[in-house]
This record gives sequence, C-alpha cells and structure tokens, in this order.
Amino acid sequence: MKALLLTLALVFSVTPAVSVQAKVGEEKDTACLSPKMVQLKGDIQKVWIDHTIWTRSYIVSALSNRQDQKDVLDRLLRNQQDIDNVIKPYYGQVAGNKLADLLREHILIAGKIVVAAKAGNQADVKKLEAVWHRNADDIAKFLSAANSNWQFKALQDMLYTHLQLIKEVVLDCIKGDWKADIAATDKNEIHMIHLADILTKGIVKQFPGKF
Repeated sequence: MKALLLTLALVFSVTPAVSVQAKVGEEKDTACLSPKMVQLKGDIQKVWIDHTIWTRSYIVSALSNRQDQKDVLDRLLRNQQDIDNVIKPYYGQVAGNKLADLLREHILIAGKIVVAAKAGNQADVKKLEAVWHRNADDIAKFLSAANSNWQFKALQDMLYTHLQLIKEVVLDCIKGDWKADIAATDKNEIHMIHLADILTKGIVKQFPGKF
C-alpha cells in the first residue's frame, strides 16, 4: 500500500512540470512568428486562395455561357496583379510585373483550354496543355532564380499538380459530375495554400531583416 501511494505521489508531482514545459514550448513556437510574418503569411494565402476561387468561377461561367463571364475573367486577371503586389516589396516593380505577366498567360491559356474542352477538341486541348506546362516551367524558373530557397523542381511539381486539378474541375463540370468538381476544387485550394506557405517561408529566409 505504501509503495502504491509513493508511486501515485511521484506521478502527480511530475505531471504538472511536464505540462508547464509543453506550454512553454508552445509559447516559444508562437513567439517565433512576428506580426510581419503573420501578415505576410495571410496576404500570400489570400491571393492564392482567391486564385483558386476565381479560376473555378470562370470555368463555371464560361462553360455555362453566363453573362458574367467577362466580369469574372476581369476579376481573375486582377488576381494576378494582387499576387504581383504581394511580392513587389521584396523583389521590386520589374520582378513583380514579370510574375504578373506569366500568371496572366497561365490564365489566358486556361481559358483557351476551357473553350477547346467544351467543343470536344481534344487535339487542341493537348497542344494547349503543352503550352500551359511550359508556362508553368517559366514561372518555376523565374521564382527559383529570384530566391534560392525556392527550388525549381519543387515549384514545378506544385504548379503541375495545380494544372492537373484545374483540368479535373473543367472535365468534371463538362460531365456534370458536381461532387468530383467540388472535391477537386477543395484539393486545389489546400494545394495552393501549401504553395503560399512555401513562398512565405522562402521570403522570410531570404529577407530575415524585414521580419
């Protein structure tokens, strides 16, 4: 009986200390994120989430011949400028404009793919997909050249997956498979948040003095 009481006393005396240490560790991890880091993380995530939302909105609008098609496309293209504005404070006007141009090309090619897919023109779809992937390569090359923390292959893989998920959304919408469309859109959003976090970490590592 004495042995049991002694064991229980040791357990209860150690547990609070472990709990306190865990809390201290959590506070330390939280303290590592400065307000400027949090702001950057939120800003980059927002523009890439917007990219996902407005890309899907344009696909639905174009395939449905909705009257808002031009307005939605204008909003989607404005998103590329929003992404540009997030990186300009770190890489300057010229670099920001270059990225915006590459992303606008990404969107315009996607629009042509939607038209070709809707018409059932698979030959044009394949040709445009090749151009689309070359554009993704250009984006990955541009970003990896700007920041050594952004590895070309990792970015290329991320962008290729993004293209595949957009293609799935287009095909699912054409088939009227709405559940699959929703699932692909959810995957794409999560995927782009992950890309945003990779970009955030790279900027913080490259410009520690700004944070």
